[in-house]
Amino acid sequence: MERNPQDCEEIWLERALAGSIPRHIGFIMDGNGRWAQRRGLPRTEGHRAGVESLRAVIPALIKLGVPFATFYAFSTENWNRPAQEVRFLFELLVQYSREDRRELIERGVKLRAIGDLDGLPGTVAAAIREMERETSGGRNLTVNVALNYGGRQEILAAVRALLKSFAAGEIDPEELSETGFASYLYTSGQPDPDLIIRTSGEMRLSNFLLWQGAYSELHFTEIFWPDFRPVHLYKAVVDYAGRCRRFGGIET
Repeated sequence: MERNPQDCEEIWLERALAGSIPRHIGFIMDGNGRWAQRRGLPRTEGHRAGVESLRAVIPALIKLGVPFATFYAFSTENWNRPAQEVRFLFELLVQYSREDRRELIERGVKLRAIGDLDGLPGTVAAAIREMERETSGGRNLTVNVALNYGGRQEILAAVRALLKSFAAGEIDPEELSETGFASYLYTSGQPDPDLIIRTSGEMRLSNFLLWQGAYSELHFTEIFWPDFRPVHLYKAVVDYAGRCRRFGGIET
């Protein structure tokens, strides 16, 4: 008898739970525009469909017991896209913050925005900050939404903050450690991502979590983000659990 997709999803969930669960997963949500174009639709419809994948993946992360996740929503380079598409993305983000806030709170999701929020339109930044406040009590999953974010920009901002601390006599550069430097990053206090998943077949980080992802396991899939569902997440976690992470050492 042929198994239905739900059975398949449940099987992969069981396999994932039987192995090592990442403490932090990063998602490069790629392929929305190409997904739409292959269907003869405007690129904006791909972004709209991508929201449904986000809605499906967040509960799946909670089922797995993953405590942190970071979603690459809008990069510092995305400003180079057509103004109409950028405007639509921001409108979609504000709409999501209104429509899904209650469900996120009920699921125990804490939302945090990372990136240069001051560079966003005022209405967008205000909606995100309000969502951060209202979900601040979430304990099941912390979701970082990377907005107006770039890994190089993040490191540069950390260096600037570090120099200010040095000028104020708050730190001794000779005693600065990697852990101390990481405390100046947007993800301060969170574990580095154990796993970074990129959809759409592209095989690069595209300026995403450059410091934090130094030892992340990378999982690339041909699936476009709008088609990404929990079963694909579970398969990625199973793949992750089968890898040997030596961190520069040798296998023992």
